[in-house]
Parts: sequence; structure tokens; C-alpha cells
Amino acid sequence: MTGDETTRVGERTGRVVVVTGAGRGLGREHALALAAAGDRVVVNDVGPAAEAVVAEIAATGGTAVASVGDVADWAYARHLVESTVETFGRLDALVNNAGLVRDRMLVNLSEQEWDEVVRVDLKGHAAPLRHAAAYWRERSRAGDPVAARVVNTSSGAGLMGSVGQVNYAAAKAGVTALTQVAAVELARYGVTVNAIAPSARTAMTETAFADAMRAPDEGFDPMAAGNVSPLVVWLAGADAGDVTGRIFEVAGGAVSVADGWRHGEPVDAGRRWRPEELGPVVRDLLRRTPAPTPVYGA
Repeated sequence: MTGDETTRVGERTGRVVVVTGAGRGLGREHALALAAAGDRVVVNDVGPAAEAVVAEIAATGGTAVASVGDVADWAYARHLVESTVETFGRLDALVNNAGLVRDRMLVNLSEQEWDEVVRVDLKGHAAPLRHAAAYWRERSRAGDPVAARVVNTSSGAGLMGSVGQVNYAAAKAGVTALTQVAAVELARYGVTVNAIAPSARTAMTETAFADAMRAPDEGFDPMAAGNVSPLVVWLAGADAGDVTGRIFEVAGGAVSVADGWRHGEPVDAGRRWRPEELGPVVRDLLRRTPAPTPVYGA
């Protein structure tokens, strides 16, 4: 990066950000907010809604292009990264937002409903991230400064579980693990990787959680999707370079850090346990361990 294309710490204008699933809902709000902050945005979606968001951004003086394709397709994900670099000269941030739901209780879940959700929600994160990571590694090894950001999208369902969403919860839990591992692997190249677990009114939530997502008649709307986007804008920016491998819950005006699994205090026999010994040991461990946060809907 040289001249006007260099993004220095504290500057915002000119960063190049890909947002997946940005034709509607949270992704659309992220794309609009990033463009309003001065970023150049690649708006990805599987249909014509991407072009409509690009037109919205252009109407307010922002810069954006559309990229139509399936981010869970490995070859398209590579094309998304490569075409972004061809268009704008670089890629500074990736916001993985694309997702879908196929809600079912486990005993009613079909193979197709499992495969669709895991493919889009988990592989649809991994594929763009893999190709973006390879690009940033190449730049880093070439001696170019890298201050790249990845913002993944998990869910409260992925953190705590959610009754009737076993496929979605499993995929979103996978996103948290992907985030944590990628944060460690990519730190050497100047890349941070974080995730959000948002709660907002979208096409996926306004029917399933109608009462909780209903907009108020007046005043602040805590479930408006745009409430989530300021955190995404900040995490995708230069100022967030010291934050990585973390999961943030965000809803309305509230932001918190979700703290995941930790090693518990062990009881060590110093030998192989006999099965009949373990009942009292396990029950004592559970008595001394905080109860897990209840699964949503339990």
C-alpha cells in the first residue's frame, strides 16, 4: 500500500471490507454503516438484493460494489477475495454474516435441514476466511504491513444452545471455535479475528420470536438490526488491533464479552479409575462447579 491507499492508525477512510449475506437484515445494516464510516464495501449476497444495497450506499455518496454468489462454495469464496483485491487493490476486513435457519426439534430434523444450515452458517464462514487469510499471509510474507480484521457472526444459540435449533446451534458453536483458532493462527500475519453474537429483529427472528422482537410504538427500538452494526464497524477498523479471539454479545444498547469453556479443577487418582469409584467423584466435582447457563427455551 502506498500514497493515498495507505490506511494509518486512526484513519478510517478507504478501508476495504467484504460483508457476506449483506443483501438484507444485519448484513445490509453492516454494509451501510461501514460505508457511512468511510469504508469501501463489497456487498455479497446470493441474489439481486446485493445490487439494491450498493445503490443505497451510492445514493449517500459511499463506495460499494456487489458480488453475487454462494460463500459456502470454496471456488466462489476464492473469487470473492480475488475480485475484491482486483477492484480495490487490497482487502482490509471480512465481515462473515451470511446464514440461514431451518428450525426443528432434533427428532424431526431431516438430513437436508442439517446439511443446509451447517453448510451455509459454518462452511460459509470458513471458506471466505480461508481465502482471505491466504491473501493476508502472502502480503505479510512479502513485507507489506497488514492490519486486517475478521468479524464472524455466531449466536446466543451457539453459545448457550437453543431448543428447536440443534443444527443452527451446532453450526454457530462451530463459528466460535473457528474464531478462536483462526485468531491464534493468523495473529503472526497482523490479522485479528473476533465474533459477535447479536440479538436483533431480522427475517430469521421476527417470526420465531415475535413477541421479543416486536418494535415499540415509540422511543428506542432495542431490537433494530442497526444497533448491532456500530460494534462491527469498530471491530473492522484499525483501532481494534489489540482485540482478538473474543466473542461479543450485542443487543440494543448493550455489549458484553461472552466467556466460554474453561478447564475445571481436576481430581487425579494417579492411576486408571475404576468405574464404580467415579460416581461420587463426578458428583463432588459438579457440586463445586457453577451450573451452566440454561439452554435457550429450556
